Amino acid sequence: MRTDITNILPEECISYILSLTSPTDVCRSKLVSPVFRSAADSDTIWGKFLPSDCYDIISNASSSSSSKLLTSSMSKTQLYFHLCKNPIIIDNGTMSFGLDKATGKKCFMLGARRLSIAWANTPRYWRWKHVPESRFLEVAELKEVWWLDVKGTIETKILSPNTTYVAYLVYKFSSSRYGFEKKPVDLHVELGESDAGRTFRIFLDPSANIPQFSREREDGWMEVKLGEFFNEHGDDGKATCSLREVDNYTLKKGLIIEGIDIRPKDSR
Repeated sequence: MRTDITNILPEECISYILSLTSPTDVCRSKLVSPVFRSAADSDTIWGKFLPSDCYDIISNASSSSSSKLLTSSMSKTQLYFHLCKNPIIIDNGTMSFGLDKATGKKCFMLGARRLSIAWANTPRYWRWKHVPESRFLEVAELKEVWWLDVKGTIETKILSPNTTYVAYLVYKFSSSRYGFEKKPVDLHVELGESDAGRTFRIFLDPSANIPQFSREREDGWMEVKLGEFFNEHGDDGKATCSLREVDNYTLKKGLIIEGIDIRPKDSR
């Protein structure tokens, strides 16, 4: 006669065992039995999947009321899934923080205001504006430049350790765009001073006979991979992500930048 483990082990023990697996495994375990379903909803499990500095990051949220709601009104289980679906805005509105649903690892987006954009504060070349579909208060719209140089940096110590991260430019085009179908841009990511990284050259707005490297996101924006890097212990200093086209001969306009998304590889 086969013994049902759920009749032997208390629910607290099952919850502890599940906490040693992964968020994906825990979600799958709910299909095993009602006991597993109940154990899988335990705060004991999801508290272990939250990053150790999760509440410190939340305390830096732009809105103190939203921070208070997240920390005091939600269980750890609710908080985990909320951060997977609803990144919160931190650092004075210049960055967002969320979690990768499959692993619980940290995801960040550097908003346009946090990026280093050449001539970003010169009205002739760039315009700052609000668009309702952005998570940030402002995005940067390119009016016209010959020299395009966009960089974003993030300290590796705030990222999840032992994780390969991928950086994506999050963007779209205005109805009036020009230049990005004529000249490719250089995409690059480097880690600290020891890793020079690789440079990719692609067309952001390719014609029909040229491969498309961008893809549409669930939030309606486009994204294109800038590069990737491995964060071992978080002691590599900074990761720098860049987009450049600086030959000075091709006028470019119509690019709208929301930010640079930095998330674990294969998280979507």
